[in-house]
Amino acid sequence: MAAAPRRSYATDEELLARVLAPYKEHCAYLRSAEVTASDGLASARCAFAIEESCYIDDTGHLNSVEVNIAYNQMMYYLVAKSVKERLLTGFEDWTLDDFWRHQLPDILIARFAANFRRPVDPRRFTGEMEFRSVTRRTSGAAGPFLHAPTVFRYQDAHGGRCNGEVTLAFVNVP
Repeated sequence: MAAAPRRSYATDEELLARVLAPYKEHCAYLRSAEVTASDGLASARCAFAIEESCYIDDTGHLNSVEVNIAYNQMMYYLVAKSVKERLLTGFEDWTLDDFWRHQLPDILIARFAANFRRPVDPRRFTGEMEFRSVTRRTSGAAGPFLHAPTVFRYQDAHGGRCNGEVTLAFVNVP
Protein backbone atom coordinates (compact mmCIF):
# COMPACT_ATOMS: atom_id res chain seq x y z
CA MET A 1 0.00 0.00 0.00
CA ALA A 2 1.34 3.44 -0.89
CA ALA A 3 2.10 5.92 1.87
CA ALA A 4 -0.38 8.74 2.33
CA PRO A 5 0.73 12.04 0.80
CA ARG A 6 2.46 14.44 3.17
CA ARG A 7 0.35 17.40 4.16
CA SER A 8 1.97 20.67 5.18
CA TYR A 9 0.57 23.55 7.25
CA ALA A 10 2.11 27.01 7.64
CA THR A 11 2.13 28.78 11.00
CA ASP A 12 -1.35 29.35 12.39
CA GLU A 13 -0.73 32.67 14.18
CA GLU A 14 -3.92 32.54 16.24
CA LEU A 15 -3.20 28.98 17.40
CA LEU A 16 0.44 29.85 18.15
CA ALA A 17 -0.62 32.78 20.34
CA ARG A 18 -3.03 30.56 22.28
CA VAL A 19 -0.42 27.79 22.73
CA LEU A 20 2.07 30.33 24.12
CA ALA A 21 -0.49 32.08 26.35
CA PRO A 22 0.60 30.21 29.54
CA TYR A 23 4.18 31.49 29.17
CA LYS A 24 5.43 34.76 30.55
CA GLU A 25 5.98 37.16 27.65
CA HIS A 26 9.80 37.05 27.87
CA CYS A 27 9.67 33.22 27.84
CA ALA A 28 7.71 32.84 24.58
CA TYR A 29 10.56 31.67 22.33
CA LEU A 30 8.68 30.02 19.45
CA ARG A 31 8.22 32.38 16.50
CA SER A 32 6.88 30.13 13.73
CA ALA A 33 6.13 26.48 13.05
CA GLU A 34 5.44 24.57 9.87
CA VAL A 35 3.74 21.24 10.52
CA THR A 36 3.86 18.25 8.19
CA ALA A 37 1.98 15.00 8.58
CA SER A 38 1.58 11.63 6.93
CA ASP A 39 0.35 8.20 7.98
CA GLY A 40 -0.83 9.33 11.42
CA LEU A 41 2.47 10.92 12.46
CA ALA A 42 3.41 14.59 12.51
CA SER A 43 6.51 16.78 12.66
CA ALA A 44 7.29 20.48 12.95
CA ARG A 45 10.01 22.81 11.67
CA CYS A 46 10.24 25.88 13.87
CA ALA A 47 12.03 29.19 14.28
CA PHE A 48 13.02 30.45 17.74
CA ALA A 49 14.51 33.58 19.26
CA ILE A 50 15.61 34.01 22.86
CA GLU A 51 16.46 37.65 23.34
CA GLU A 52 17.24 37.22 27.03
CA SER A 53 17.33 34.15 29.23
CA CYS A 54 14.38 33.94 31.58
CA TYR A 55 16.47 32.84 34.55
CA ILE A 56 20.24 33.43 34.19
CA ASP A 57 22.76 35.96 32.92
CA ASP A 58 23.70 35.57 29.25
CA THR A 59 25.68 32.36 28.71
CA GLY A 60 26.19 33.07 25.01
CA HIS A 61 24.71 29.72 24.02
CA LEU A 62 21.50 27.75 24.22
CA ASN A 63 21.49 25.91 27.53
CA SER A 64 19.61 22.86 28.77
CA VAL A 65 16.80 24.81 30.46
CA GLU A 66 16.07 26.78 27.31
CA VAL A 67 16.32 23.60 25.20
CA ASN A 68 13.56 22.14 27.35
CA ILE A 69 11.37 25.27 27.23
CA ALA A 70 11.76 25.52 23.44
CA TYR A 71 10.94 21.81 23.12
CA ASN A 72 7.77 22.24 25.19
CA GLN A 73 6.58 25.14 23.05
CA MET A 74 7.34 23.27 19.82
CA MET A 75 5.60 20.13 21.10
CA TYR A 76 2.52 21.96 22.41
CA TYR A 77 2.09 23.70 19.07
CA LEU A 78 2.57 20.47 17.11
CA VAL A 79 0.00 18.62 19.23
CA ALA A 80 -2.49 21.51 19.08
CA LYS A 81 -2.16 21.79 15.29
CA SER A 82 -2.42 18.01 14.97
CA VAL A 83 -5.62 18.02 17.02
CA LYS A 84 -7.05 20.90 15.01
CA GLU A 85 -6.28 19.25 11.65
CA ARG A 86 -6.79 15.60 12.78
CA LEU A 87 -3.20 14.63 11.91
CA LEU A 88 -1.78 12.54 14.75
CA THR A 89 -2.68 8.98 15.72
CA GLY A 90 -4.07 8.75 19.24
CA PHE A 91 -5.72 12.16 19.18
CA GLU A 92 -8.50 11.44 16.69
CA ASP A 93 -11.23 12.09 19.26
CA TRP A 94 -9.66 15.19 20.81
CA THR A 95 -11.01 18.67 20.24
CA LEU A 96 -9.03 21.85 20.78
CA ASP A 97 -10.98 22.29 24.02
CA ASP A 98 -9.61 18.90 25.11
CA PHE A 99 -6.09 20.05 24.24
CA TRP A 100 -6.42 23.32 26.21
CA ARG A 101 -7.72 21.36 29.21
CA HIS A 102 -4.82 18.84 29.06
CA GLN A 103 -2.00 21.18 27.93
CA LEU A 104 -0.43 21.96 31.28
CA PRO A 105 -1.58 19.33 33.80
CA ASP A 106 -1.68 16.17 31.68
CA ILE A 107 1.20 16.27 29.17
CA LEU A 108 4.24 14.93 30.97
CA ILE A 109 7.85 14.50 29.97
CA ALA A 110 8.63 10.96 31.10
CA ARG A 111 12.19 10.99 29.73
CA PHE A 112 14.35 13.81 28.33
CA ALA A 113 17.82 13.43 26.83
CA ALA A 114 19.77 16.11 24.96
CA ASN A 115 23.14 16.00 23.21
CA PHE A 116 25.00 19.26 22.72
CA ARG A 117 27.26 18.96 19.66
CA ARG A 118 28.27 22.61 19.11
CA PRO A 119 27.00 25.71 20.93
CA VAL A 120 23.75 27.06 19.48
CA ASP A 121 23.14 30.82 19.31
CA PRO A 122 19.93 31.36 21.31
CA ARG A 123 19.16 34.69 19.63
CA ARG A 124 18.17 32.96 16.38
CA PHE A 125 17.94 29.23 15.78
CA THR A 126 15.71 26.63 14.23
CA GLY A 127 14.29 23.45 15.63
CA GLU A 128 12.58 20.33 14.41
CA MET A 129 10.69 17.62 16.22
CA GLU A 130 8.78 14.57 15.19
CA PHE A 131 6.56 11.99 16.79
CA ARG A 132 7.94 8.52 16.20
CA SER A 133 4.74 6.80 17.40
CA VAL A 134 1.76 7.25 19.70
CA THR A 135 0.39 4.21 21.51
CA ARG A 136 -2.33 3.82 24.08
CA ARG A 137 -1.19 2.10 27.27
CA THR A 138 -2.60 1.37 30.70
CA SER A 139 -0.76 1.82 33.97
CA GLY A 140 -2.56 0.04 36.81
CA ALA A 141 -4.41 2.50 39.02
CA ALA A 142 -3.27 5.46 36.90
CA GLY A 143 -5.47 4.30 34.02
CA PRO A 144 -4.95 4.76 30.29
CA PHE A 145 -2.39 7.12 28.84
CA LEU A 146 -0.77 7.88 25.49
CA HIS A 147 2.93 7.01 25.21
CA ALA A 148 4.80 9.02 22.58
CA PRO A 149 8.51 8.81 21.77
CA THR A 150 9.74 11.92 19.98
CA VAL A 151 13.03 13.26 18.63
CA PHE A 152 14.20 16.84 18.25
CA ARG A 153 17.12 18.85 16.94
CA TYR A 154 18.19 22.49 17.00
CA GLN A 155 20.68 24.32 14.82
CA ASP A 156 21.85 27.82 14.01
CA ALA A 157 23.43 29.54 11.01
CA HIS A 158 26.93 29.11 12.48
CA GLY A 159 26.95 25.31 12.75
CA GLY A 160 25.58 25.08 16.29
CA ARG A 161 23.81 21.78 16.89
CA CYS A 162 21.85 20.04 19.61
CA ASN A 163 19.61 17.01 19.37
CA GLY A 164 17.77 14.63 21.64
CA GLU A 165 14.98 12.24 22.44
CA VAL A 166 11.92 12.84 24.59
CA THR A 167 9.30 10.38 25.72
CA LEU A 168 5.92 11.96 26.45
CA ALA A 169 3.04 10.62 28.49
CA PHE A 170 -0.42 12.09 27.96
CA VAL A 171 -2.28 11.14 31.14
CA ASN A 172 -5.94 11.35 32.16
CA VAL A 173 -7.05 10.54 28.63
CA PRO A 174 -10.56 9.20 28.07
